Amino acid sequence: MNEIRQLIDQGRISGTQISVIVLCVLMNMLDGMDVMVISYSAPSLSEEWGILPKTLGVVFSSALLGMTLGAAFLAPWADVIGRRTIIILCIIVMGGGVLLTAAAQEIWHLIVLRFLSGLGIGAMLASTVTLASEYAPERQRNFIVSIVLTGYPIGATLSGLVAAQIIPVYGWRTMFLCAGLATIICLPLALCMLSESWDWLIKKQPRDGLQKLNRILGSMGHVGLGRLPVASEQAKKAPGLGSLFNHGRVASTVKLWIAFFMGFATLYLLVTWIPNLARNAGMSMELAIYAGTVFNMGAIFGNLCQGYSSQVIGLRPAIVLFYVMTAILMITFGHLSGDWLKFAVFGLIGFGVQGGLIGLYTVAARIYATEMRNTGIGWAIGAGRTGAIVSPVIGGWLASRGVTPANSLLIFAFPLLIACMAIWSVREKD
Repeated sequence: MNEIRQLIDQGRISGTQISVIVLCVLMNMLDGMDVMVISYSAPSLSEEWGILPKTLGVVFSSALLGMTLGAAFLAPWADVIGRRTIIILCIIVMGGGVLLTAAAQEIWHLIVLRFLSGLGIGAMLASTVTLASEYAPERQRNFIVSIVLTGYPIGATLSGLVAAQIIPVYGWRTMFLCAGLATIICLPLALCMLSESWDWLIKKQPRDGLQKLNRILGSMGHVGLGRLPVASEQAKKAPGLGSLFNHGRVASTVKLWIAFFMGFATLYLLVTWIPNLARNAGMSMELAIYAGTVFNMGAIFGNLCQGYSSQVIGLRPAIVLFYVMTAILMITFGHLSGDWLKFAVFGLIGFGVQGGLIGLYTVAARIYATEMRNTGIGWAIGAGRTGAIVSPVIGGWLASRGVTPANSLLIFAFPLLIACMAIWSVREKD
């Protein structure tokens, strides 16, 4: 395995590696679209059904609960049955859940179907990060992981641009129909073109593992193996939650979970409530949708800049820099006036909060070994999604209590500072 890793790290990046990375970007674009479709639809849905902010918060949180359980319990199966298999399963679950949401007639329909979609979304993110990190050369791994995760805000942004045109004319159901079909259409592409992780094949050694590995090595321009390296019995076992706390990983795992929890809590308060916050601030429905789009456009550039800056100044300093900058913007938001200035700040907040979170994924991919990597990333995301479940409900409660959008942003700036302290204390050797 070390010889193959060395070939990948020292050689030129191959077409196979590029295709895996591009497909992982596409999968995350679907992820971002399927997450944000409910946020973009929320103002129209609220007006049509007369839904109160508190009830809408429950709908948001049902999807986040699904994402949490998908990341914590479905994603670890990628360490058992393969990254590619889980990604394909996630496409089916995500696409089916979003398509069926277009036919929802009751609030409980929305809650159940958003939960179902969330299961696939949560597992997809962990699996694409793992697969991309295993195909990326060491010298470019931070940047490539950030590129893959940039697919999420790209999908969210593009779906926002489409939603601004579709929802006011055709209604929110049409938007869910378009998003679901776009997801399902990508299934044949993944079946035909997505390669399994070479790293996983060596460690887990499934049936026909040698043939599959040699096909991948040949497509990358490397000579195939005569036999698989000897794998330890421990590597072949299905990793459990306890494996994340063995061999001195207790402190690193706990700190990583705290950072993910706080980062996700702030991110999802922003992601789910920015359109409604903008609407309550007096913007038209179209401008309110565009506010969420501007936020996600900022996140795209934040992802790319974080990946580059982490290669230059290091992961931990880059994460802290992004989060501190974002907290300052959120604290000072209440002193701003004018729609266009607020739009610009929404973009900068998206730049910082998403950019900082991308760094946490890269930290997780580096902390855990191959045989437990999807489990480690999945549970870290699950810890984060727990914060994401809580924050939209809190956001709805704050709105129902008459708390201004500016004060809501101020309150949720402080979790970012806690995330900075947690990730800064992770030991460099880990």
